[in-house]
Formats: sequence, C-alpha cells, structure tokens
Amino acid sequence: MHVARPGSSPFARVGRTEFGYNTRQVDRFLTKARGYYNADDPDSAITSKDVRAMAFDPARGGYEPQAVDAALDRLEDVFALRERDHLIRTQGEDAWLRQVGRSAAVLRKRLHRPAGERFRRPTTKDAPSYDVEDVDRLCDELLRYLEHEVPLSVDVVRRAVFREARGADGYEENQVDVFLDRVVELMAGID
Repeated sequence: MHVARPGSSPFARVGRTEFGYNTRQVDRFLTKARGYYNADDPDSAITSKDVRAMAFDPARGGYEPQAVDAALDRLEDVFALRERDHLIRTQGEDAWLRQVGRSAAVLRKRLHRPAGERFRRPTTKDAPSYDVEDVDRLCDELLRYLEHEVPLSVDVVRRAVFREARGADGYEENQVDVFLDRVVELMAGID
C-alpha cells in the first residue's frame, strides 16, 4: 500500500495494480460536501442519506476503500446531527422527538415479527439472498438497542455482512438493505 504524501491526497492509495475508489469521484464528492456543509443555507445541503448512498467506481491505484468508507461514515454522522439540529431549531424539539418516535415505531414493527419471517423471500429460485439466521441475529440486537437501550454502534449496522443464501432459503437482499439504511438513518440522528 502506498501512503499519501502530505498535501498530495486526502487518502492512501492501493497499489497500482489493485482496485480502489476512483480518486476524481471521491475528491469531487468531498469538495461538494464540504461546500454544502459550509453553506449558510442548510436547505441546499447534501443530506446524510446522500452520503450513505454514495458509491464510487473502482479504479486501479485508487483510494483505499476502507479509509474512504470510514470518512464517509463520519461525514454522514455530521450531516445527520446537522439535520437534527436544524429540525430542532426550526420546528422545536417535540418535532424531532415525533420524527424519531415514528421512525422507531416502524422499525420496531418489523423487528417484532417472528424470526424467519421478518423480510420477504425471493421468488426466483437462484436469486442471491441473505442468510436468515445472520439477519435475524442483527435484528435481535437492534430490538435490544431500541427497546432496552443495550448499546450498539451505528457502525455495527453499517458494516454488517451476511452469509449468502439462494432464493427462498434467505431474505431478499434489497428489502434488508433498505431496512438497514433506515436503521442507520435513525441511529446516526440520535447517537
């Protein structure tokens, strides 16, 4: 791995023959995010959701993905807190608490479903899916976090990896991913 020289780039790069994140795309997005963060008008800002959804093309000799992902996680947290503070400032703390309560209630509904029945199963026999036990294990942790205040880092959810299943043997990947995005959105705004 190559280490960045001071002033040359914000992240270390992978080796010249290895794939990392496209440096131009990363630099462009971070410059844009910095500009929005420093803007006086928070309504024009990039949202925490935009940061979470950001993806970069692979490129030989690009930025080291783990370092970029860690920076994006920190940036997402900053934007989520800024959004929370803006909502509290403009509509009051009760508005923020209602929003958190609504989000948590929707998430808890799914988490209270029986193990093995929390998400759809793919209808196509060979469709990739997530291992049911792995997903349910994380769901149980999330339920303890939401209802019993058992500590859980948002990074545990961000970095969750599930074994692969096939078809109806697992949960539909897209539905699980969307649900976990909402969990991250909630956790980033309250932690």
